Amino acid sequence: MKDGVNGVALTVFVLFFVAVTVMGFLAARWRKAANEHSLDEWGLGGRSFGTWITWFLLGGDLYTAYTFVAVPAAIYAAGASGFFAVPYTILIYPMMFVFLPRLWSVSHKHGYVTTSDFVRGRFGSKGLSLAVAVTGILATMPYIALQLVGIQAVLDVMGVGGGENTHWFVKDLPLLIAFGVLAAYTYSSGLRAPALIAFVKDTLIYLVIAVAIIYIPIKLGGFDDIFAAASQKYEAAGAGGLTPTAASQWTYATLALGSALALFMYPHSVTAVLSSRSREVIRRNSTILPLYSLMLGLLALLGFMAIAAGVQVDNGQLAIPQLFENMFPDWFTGVAFAAIGIGALVPAAIMSIAAANLFTRNIYKDFLKPDATPAQETKVSKLVSLLVKVGALVFVLGMDKTVAINFQLLGGIWILQTFPALVGGLFTRWFHRWALLAGWAVGMVYGTVAAYGVSSPTQAHFGGSSKEIPGIGEIGYIGLTAFVLNLVVTIVLTFVLKTLKAPEGVDETSPEDYSADAGDPGVQVELPPATADTART
Repeated sequence: MKDGVNGVALTVFVLFFVAVTVMGFLAARWRKAANEHSLDEWGLGGRSFGTWITWFLLGGDLYTAYTFVAVPAAIYAAGASGFFAVPYTILIYPMMFVFLPRLWSVSHKHGYVTTSDFVRGRFGSKGLSLAVAVTGILATMPYIALQLVGIQAVLDVMGVGGGENTHWFVKDLPLLIAFGVLAAYTYSSGLRAPALIAFVKDTLIYLVIAVAIIYIPIKLGGFDDIFAAASQKYEAAGAGGLTPTAASQWTYATLALGSALALFMYPHSVTAVLSSRSREVIRRNSTILPLYSLMLGLLALLGFMAIAAGVQVDNGQLAIPQLFENMFPDWFTGVAFAAIGIGALVPAAIMSIAAANLFTRNIYKDFLKPDATPAQETKVSKLVSLLVKVGALVFVLGMDKTVAINFQLLGGIWILQTFPALVGGLFTRWFHRWALLAGWAVGMVYGTVAAYGVSSPTQAHFGGSSKEIPGIGEIGYIGLTAFVLNLVVTIVLTFVLKTLKAPEGVDETSPEDYSADAGDPGVQVELPPATADTART
């Protein structure tokens, strides 16, 4: 590690950061509609984004700074088991092709902004809608925090903020500045800001990966030497390896499948999808988004390269930033750090917007102020987006980073429990609303308690997301086990409640709502003329 501040890298980093900050504020005027004071405009970008904007937005949303840092860090520490992220991002796209166009259509028809809006409309249950909303907000908070962890990792490696004995305010001042900028342009521009910045973020990441996958192996003697060094390290440590061990195969498979099922349950994923202008945009994106999975596979190899390069760090999250600083010229190190830093700003903005929309639509309007106007909804959502970011910042500054990481794993367990209500509801009305709520509660309780009992060398509780599967004896992903329990309870109670003729609630949707596109008569969401004109450009 280089002593002091890396001035050249810091200068390049700051230049890129200033550029995207300006873009973030200018985005408020990009495709601006006459009725800008509505959640459709501020929170969904006017539902007007085409194929390429949606591709960059979804890529920037799903492949975060933490992905850039944590996936290779997992491979650096534990070997090939960290590659689970690659198959799960491949599994998700066929599922995306099947169910997300249906969600877009029904949301476009009825003006739904959140998944909870759909659940309430489909099952006629504010209680179930509230459960989905609260779960989404809880699962998103630590995810936002991890984006800030990614920025902090880059700042630490650049030597910004002082040493361990420096006053906490001085040490964290750069992170506070980055947070303030993020909060300001998100408040001003809404979803348009991350949509515009995503172009810069993804271009930088593809550039850095292309250079790293060629330049670093040349400096290290080729991939044969890289894999040999990694294998030697894993053998000496007695853990991990270049391929998953027999004992870890159940864990690997269940984690990949469970993560795939959970990915598009997150509010920020759905927000990016609903911002597109047609269901065909979503279908096209499900065929081209796997390009990001190719990038992710190459990115994961950086974990092996860090081992071969002799990178030694106490915190595994610093392994890849440190690799970049050791191997690249200072100016390109700044470019790589900018890619990570900007890669944190895009998803953090979308996540805070999505969480704010859930609160505004499904807590504030449903329970506190049913007669709220669109302008009032937008104002509340803007304020809540700030509060969500403040909560994430407190999380990062006040808690151990490993706690943030493991709480994000817990968030994945939680958000998966909304799958039966959301995806099930898109294809059938058979599930009973009370059964779905009971199944959700069982899955949440089991998942939380099981995760609480998992320990690690650094934590007595919440030390991971895998545990022995009851009745099987293999170690598997807790979220998937909780999901199976959730589904069993939902199905059994649905049979019971239907036998007892319990009230089912009113379904405000109709079958044709799930297959109609934006061009069909009568399927236009109520947008002002300026927005409709913009959507056609």
